[in-house]
Amino acid sequence: MEIIKTKIPDVLIIKPQIFGDDRGFFFESFNHKEFTQKSGVNTQFVQGNHSRSQQNVLRGLHYQIQQPQGKLVRSIMGEVLDVAVDIRRSSPTFCQWVSCVLSAENKQQLWIPPGFAHGFYVLSEAAEVLYKTTDYYAPKQERTILWNDPELNINWENITTPILSSKDQAGKLLKDAELYE
Repeated sequence: MEIIKTKIPDVLIIKPQIFGDDRGFFFESFNHKEFTQKSGVNTQFVQGNHSRSQQNVLRGLHYQIQQPQGKLVRSIMGEVLDVAVDIRRSSPTFCQWVSCVLSAENKQQLWIPPGFAHGFYVLSEAAEVLYKTTDYYAPKQERTILWNDPELNINWENITTPILSSKDQAGKLLKDAELYE
């Protein structure tokens, strides 16, 4: 695997080594020892999640104020624009965001450490996203920041009217949200 640093050093793109021939392909989607050695991140995943969304669905920006989750995210069908926002007030990259396209074709993953809000927008007709988390889902601790918060000014690839859940429609502006210290 290759670890690609982003403009926020804590957020990493993981590019697997793919072995393919006329029969198909094989790759390790995760290897704890190699991930730890190459990234410097030593974590344990406790939960795996799978979502399917149609084109133009935007999920996020989600985080848990208690039991913060690190996430290792990938798309196994279709293509999404995945976004991570640093919401740690003490961080030198506070309020900065990074994005990358995750697709079944490129097989890349995004490591998002605890302390970040996360969201994705479906670019293809449909997409299935898998992600492992470092802590359990805690619905009472979940918070949402508005996807189009002007302070963050995230480039969502020219979307105009995304399909949002009622939870995401009710998200807060960053200035009004509970954040990490």
